[in-house]
Amino acid sequence: MGRSPRKDLLAGLTVAIVALPLALGFGVASGAGAEAGLATAVVAGALAALFGGSNLQVSGPTGAMTVVLVPIVHQYGTPGVLTVGLIAGGLLIALALGGAGRFMAYVPAPVVEGFTLGIAGVIGLQQVPAALGVKPGGAENVVVAAGQAVADFVGHPHPAALALALGVAAVMLAGARRRPGIPFSLLAVIAATLVARLADLDVATIGHLPAGLPLPSLGFLDLGAVPHLLTAALAVAALAALESLMSATAADAMSVSERHDSDRELFGQGVANLVAPLFGGVAATGAIARTAVNVRSGAASRLAALVHAAVLAVVVFAAAPLVEGIPLAALAGVLIATAVRMVEVASLRALARSGRGEAAILVLTAAATLAFDLVTAVIVGLAVAGILALRQVARSARLQQVPLHDGLAPADHHEEEQALLADHIVAYRIDGPVFFAAAHRFLLQLAETADVRAVILRLSRVTAIDSTGALVLGDAIDKLERRGILVLVSGLQDGHRRTLDALGVLDDLHATGRVFAHTPDAIAYARAELHTAGVLADATA
Repeated sequence: MGRSPRKDLLAGLTVAIVALPLALGFGVASGAGAEAGLATAVVAGALAALFGGSNLQVSGPTGAMTVVLVPIVHQYGTPGVLTVGLIAGGLLIALALGGAGRFMAYVPAPVVEGFTLGIAGVIGLQQVPAALGVKPGGAENVVVAAGQAVADFVGHPHPAALALALGVAAVMLAGARRRPGIPFSLLAVIAATLVARLADLDVATIGHLPAGLPLPSLGFLDLGAVPHLLTAALAVAALAALESLMSATAADAMSVSERHDSDRELFGQGVANLVAPLFGGVAATGAIARTAVNVRSGAASRLAALVHAAVLAVVVFAAAPLVEGIPLAALAGVLIATAVRMVEVASLRALARSGRGEAAILVLTAAATLAFDLVTAVIVGLAVAGILALRQVARSARLQQVPLHDGLAPADHHEEEQALLADHIVAYRIDGPVFFAAAHRFLLQLAETADVRAVILRLSRVTAIDSTGALVLGDAIDKLERRGILVLVSGLQDGHRRTLDALGVLDDLHATGRVFAHTPDAIAYARAELHTAGVLADATA
């Protein structure tokens, strides 16, 4: 199973120690309960390890997914969130079979960083009520809910919960900086639990946990509610695909020779999400933090992720009474520290310095995550990134007048005729893409060409052309010909001929033999036409 079983066993145990408080915390934060977080970590963690496309990926409940699940739980309850996970699993399998994994590589870095920054903000804000020891309000927006929690706390202070949350977060953040190999999250939670018990603090705890996983069941499934849950399931599937493939890519970067299979990874996540709800688990994804711990702990194969799931299963079956007394404020502290550690300040600074466009994408994606939801945030980020990319590409397209000498005009021209030719024939070279975002900017300049008798359009350096660009090109040619200017085309590539022919842009030029493979041939044709018209008669006398 593994190339280094001892390293995999140690790595799996280490990841399980790190994952335990996170699984409990994300389960509670989602609204489905701590038992749902543990069931997700055990079932989804094992199945994704077996069927996924990465040897180093560790899957389970994550903060990003929790952000999406909270409103679903509020609106549809636990049965609704389990149904959403089931549907999302099927969608992920369909994406895998359709080969969609490769498209995730096209998500720009500013979108990913802004997305991560926004998620960190949402996770931190979600923990404010538990950290302050107040009941969460009914507001769906996390900023509003956090504000309500602060107002409640000011009216009825509960310093014990706040002290536990801040203490756990401080221990995790300080400890991770000094001794990153020690599982300070678990140690801090244990210490907070002992302090709360010994001091008899009046703080809310996890409460009763069932000893073991429930038998697999579809009792939660309400087929009548499925149409109403499809949109939420699409959001969950999109997030699971995005986060899992980002995590797998990060694992590849941290290892020497590992390379994940994107489509197989989507398939594994699909199987995991399809089965986990049967045992009461919520939707899962690849977990970047736990995957990083796995790689840094020396994992060499899937065995490490399986050991992580097995250790958590032992906790579920044998140690549930020990977990029941953990204060919710302590778990809030774990998630607050996790949110802080998600923010890579160096990466944010680098992107901000790379250009205003990159910074704008990052900020808008993060703001949309806080204001709306994660899927909307990604769509906003991709849309802005796409607009800026089109703007950049459009700027690269140019219309340049090219001198007729430098070997383009026939060599038998004497200087006087060469000058006269230049007075009456203009050659333009079009560089770059001719498409909707760029065509109007420079092609219509052709219609304003100075008083000449012939225009040669050199298309050999056109990299792409779409229907809009082709139509604008045709319009420019028509305007020139209505002014009595002879238009010729040279260097047309076969790949662009289909678009132009389909729209009939060059039909008249083809019919009259004014489309040439080489520019000197076009110049010779224009020269002959000008001689026939008498324009060059004096020069050749």
